Parts: sequence; C-alpha cells; structure tokens
Amino acid sequence: MDAADTVVDLQTTLGAHVVARDVVRVAGPEAIGYLQGQLSQDVQGLAVGASARSFVLQPTGKVDAWVRVNRTDEDEVILDVDGGHGEALVARLRRFLLRTKAEVTPLAWRCVALRGPGATRAATAAVADRDVLALPAGWPGIDGADLLGPEAEVPEGVPEVDVAAYESARLRAGVPALGAELTERTIPAEAGRWVIDASVSFTKGCFTGQELVARIDSRGGNVPRTLRVVHAPGGELVAGASLVAADREVGTVTSAAPAPGGGTVGLGYVRRGVPSPADAEAHVDGTSVAVRLVDGPGAS
Repeated sequence: MDAADTVVDLQTTLGAHVVARDVVRVAGPEAIGYLQGQLSQDVQGLAVGASARSFVLQPTGKVDAWVRVNRTDEDEVILDVDGGHGEALVARLRRFLLRTKAEVTPLAWRCVALRGPGATRAATAAVADRDVLALPAGWPGIDGADLLGPEAEVPEGVPEVDVAAYESARLRAGVPALGAELTERTIPAEAGRWVIDASVSFTKGCFTGQELVARIDSRGGNVPRTLRVVHAPGGELVAGASLVAADREVGTVTSAAPAPGGGTVGLGYVRRGVPSPADAEAHVDGTSVAVRLVDGPGAS
C-alpha cells in the first residue's frame, strides 16, 4: 500500500497531534492597551476566557506574525504562534514597549492539536482539573481545538496521528503557516477573506500596519495573488513548484502533504484573474503534475 493511502482523514476521523507552538505571555497594568495598538485584533474587546486570531504587522502592513490571542485575565494575554517564530515575536513586541508597564515573557508550554468529529468536546473534557487551556482552532470545514499549557497531553482514548495527517488537514482547510504561506513579504489579504475576518478588527481604531489593511479592504480586498488549495490526485507536489495554466506561470506551491486515499494536496499563491476551480500543472525539476486549483473552505 502506498504511504499516502494510510494518511488519516481528519475531516472524518478524530485524531490528536503534538504540534510545535511557541507561547508568549504579555502581562501588566498596561498590557492590554499596548497590545491594542500592536495587534490587528480588538484585544480590549476580548472577554476574559475568549480567544481570537490576530496579525502582528510591520508598519508597512506586511506580516510579522499570525498569532492566537487568548485573554486569560484582565491584564494578561497569552499569545501562541507557529513553532520557531516565538523568539521573533518576543523581539518584535519588546521593540515597541518603551516605558510601557507590561512584560513580554516566553513560556515553555506544549500544544496538542485535536482535529476531526468530536474534537471540541474531547478538548473540553481533557482540561478538567489540569493547568491547560482548551482553545478553538478555527480551521474552516473541520472541528478542531488545541490543548495549550505546561501539562498539555494527548487525551486518553484519542488516537495520535502523524504530521502527514495534520498537515493534510491544514492544507485542505486552507490554513496558512508562518514561514510558508505567511512571510515578511505577505500582504494579509492574500491569505484569504476568512483569515482577514478572523484576524482583523476594522472598528477598533489605530494599530501598527493598519493603513495598508484598511486601504485594501476598502477596495474590495483585491490583491495581486490569493491563496488556493492545490489538489494533485495522481502525483506528488513539492513546495516551490511553479503552477502553470493556459501556458503561463500563474503561481507557486508553498506547502504540500500526502492526501488521504492517494495523491497530494498543497497550498499555493495564484495570480488574480485565474478562475476557481481551474485545471493547471505543477512544474518542478523538468516534470509536470496535473493539478486542480480551488478556493479553500473559508473563501466565501
């Protein structure tokens, strides 16, 4: 049996995977006000116990980080970000602290991702009497929750799955990752309408990088390229492969993973004007693979 045939489909089957997430605590009398001016999300509007996605942007409006904001107290927020990006997040937040009465501190926490039917229920049950947060994953089209904390463990009775299953689910849901889909050159709107809706408040007032985000939104969200799901049912995709449609290069694959049942699924940025769905080819090292370019589940 091909390895791809064994990939667990987390859209239909519950599974757990220990994922790399870096965790940062921002706390102090002025912590919330400080983050209100630094993050694209309305941090002041988050109730204690609530979570939401947010961008941390450059003054130019391009991406420094994409985080989950967890309001854990009146003057405390826990931020978690894709693994390997915590150090840069800490440095970015400390850079603008100046004399603000707040501290930015990295935490040695763990994250266990639960995806599939019953994930939210399983996460809620797992945090009883433990120093762990149960947080909504917010992936379009899939039930998901994350256990975050120093004592986060895979819940009893939930089978562990490998990284291929986790990545396959992420890509099919159209969820971008830092270092792949989101880099210092990325304009937030390129990642998709659902990402903007989940991560940006247009009513909160000023924040770093707001001008570009607001200007693009006021013009209907039109950007030169957008993130698409790339299906290759009969071949193998790799990150960096060029996407070609109607004899012209229209984009690039940014991530790829085996798909349940065979083939490969990926994400890639595709030029504006290419219809969805669209047939195309992925080219790499002199070979080509037939692919289908579609909008992700959260596109509408």
